[in-house]
Amino acid sequence: MLTRSYLRRCFSYIHTAIYLNKFVSCSTVTVTFVCTISTGTPTFAWNIERKFMQSPKAKRLCSDKMVKIGTHNGTFHCDEVLACFFLCQLPEYKDAEIIRTRDPAELAKCDIVVDVGGEYDPKKHRYDHHQRSFVETFHSLCPEKPWVTKLSSAGLVYLHFGRQLLAHLTQLEPSDRQLEVLYDKLYENFVEEVDAVDNGISQTDGEARYSVSTTLSARVGHLNPRWNSKSQETEEGFHKALAMVGAEFQDRLDYYRQAWLPARAVVEGAVQMRTQVDPSGEVVEFSQGACPWKEHLFSLEKELEVQTPIKFVLYPDQNGQWRVQCVPAGLNTFQNRLSLLEEWRGVRDDALSKLSGIPDCIFVHAGGFIGGNKTKEGVLEMARRTLQAAATANASNGNS
Repeated sequence: MLTRSYLRRCFSYIHTAIYLNKFVSCSTVTVTFVCTISTGTPTFAWNIERKFMQSPKAKRLCSDKMVKIGTHNGTFHCDEVLACFFLCQLPEYKDAEIIRTRDPAELAKCDIVVDVGGEYDPKKHRYDHHQRSFVETFHSLCPEKPWVTKLSSAGLVYLHFGRQLLAHLTQLEPSDRQLEVLYDKLYENFVEEVDAVDNGISQTDGEARYSVSTTLSARVGHLNPRWNSKSQETEEGFHKALAMVGAEFQDRLDYYRQAWLPARAVVEGAVQMRTQVDPSGEVVEFSQGACPWKEHLFSLEKELEVQTPIKFVLYPDQNGQWRVQCVPAGLNTFQNRLSLLEEWRGVRDDALSKLSGIPDCIFVHAGGFIGGNKTKEGVLEMARRTLQAAATANASNGNS
């Protein structure tokens, strides 16, 4: 079945291809779209053919008299690719010529330069971060923002042009509060990662338990020529990377605006009505179904000064059955504030109903973070039994 989100992602890729064909006027861009109906999984095959103007000093993506964006040639990285994409969405740079070079004379002719040149000077539109003197973060340049990751060219361009970029892409007014929310959200959940990877900043202080090799930065890196390839030409890969990061950014922007932001009102209503679900105030209900609730829940608990942390959320699934899900201890952890009872975990159906004494049980996950029941009353009782058991255990241990 072709879902709305599925089609939206398809059109996001097609839009990027159309944009790229317009942006790279000397290129031919062909997109082959293959839809696997049985799985509903889209596959995109990109066939990009280009004829480039060659110069001993610079590799140009287009020609003639245009506004010029400068960046370095050779191996490309996610930060300058993303920075170039950001700029090319803006009216003043939408038809810009990207010049990839390290020649200072060529860079001096550019209207704006990113990730090369050894200079950060917004007044001159120079946005490099490699110089020894550069130590800027979002927080150092905008003290009202919390992020302290050293900026790359992507973060620098986003910091200076991001609000204008989002206003142009969404048609929101600069004074609209949603614009600032999206600005913060997309830095924290898209651009900051690129900044950190490019600057060699580890995600954790200790040794990682496993490797993540499919980040956006990694996938951009994979588009560079392999070390033993006969051709070390990087232009085609740069264009593919430009299309890829653009499609993903637009997809995330669409998600945060159309799905994530509207969920806030749903979560706020559920938090305010929580004592009508259970007198403890530790259970909330999303009667319309699951939505992106975690970040909103944590922020609303602070804003609304919720004294007793919420432990469980209840919601119907797509089959009309109900789920009880534990609230995690934080956004980036799999630990829960309170997990479902240990003796229920990994047990299903009639065996679980008999064990718990709650009719119509379906399952409790082996990890204890989620369970199911055929009815709302059933999942509410599962949450209540867990809360009661925790209260009894705390009383036995002398805790309040």
